Amino acid sequence: MRPWRVREVMTADVVAVGEDASYRQMVDALTKHRFSAVPVVDAGNRVVGVVSEADLLRKIEFVGGEAEPRLFEGRRRRTARAKATSDVAGELMSCPAVTVGPDTTVIEAARTMSKEHVKRLPVVDEAGRLVGIVSRGDLLRVHLRPDEEIRSEVAQEVLRKVLWLEPGQVGVAVQDGVTTLTGEVERRTDAQLAVHLTHAVAGVVDVVDELTYRYDDTELSEARALRSYPFSVR
Repeated sequence: MRPWRVREVMTADVVAVGEDASYRQMVDALTKHRFSAVPVVDAGNRVVGVVSEADLLRKIEFVGGEAEPRLFEGRRRRTARAKATSDVAGELMSCPAVTVGPDTTVIEAARTMSKEHVKRLPVVDEAGRLVGIVSRGDLLRVHLRPDEEIRSEVAQEVLRKVLWLEPGQVGVAVQDGVTTLTGEVERRTDAQLAVHLTHAVAGVVDVVDELTYRYDDTELSEARALRSYPFSVR
């Protein structure tokens, strides 16, 4: 069982701009390719920042506005005002850029996007050089795996190789990514582990647990834990 990596879903043909790219060039890049942001790279193709639609819109936001900053103006507004007067990518970009490596799992990439409130992430190698871009839509491609491909991985990688269950002991059915496990296993912990590992298979949307077990080994574990407690509880 192997988690999907960013390299498997990213776009390798990346549109980027240099630090000296003009305002018009950046607008052209975003509108032509219908992107919400583009990475900014230096002469060595290392990612130094990102220019987004929000960065470019500062010029429109401050058109006709007051020429001088307000008294006690906040840091965010001061930054926005400075970007409104900037004309090249190196001055407009947000930095440092939030990036991921090609071997980052799609789960980790999704969490990074959510935490940083971004829609796409530049993908960089060990030296920080741009090798791809991954978007929210790219991460969702994991759920386009065929049902049969998912079923086969659960049956072979989870049930056979990890849990060492006999073929046919646990039935696996997949419908639009929803995976149903049926059958009987020896212990309750085996059933719990089967469900847990199936959830981790790429493309699985949900797991319907219809497994039964011959005996509940969790009760035995709890009893042992109580006996090993350093003092009695009254």
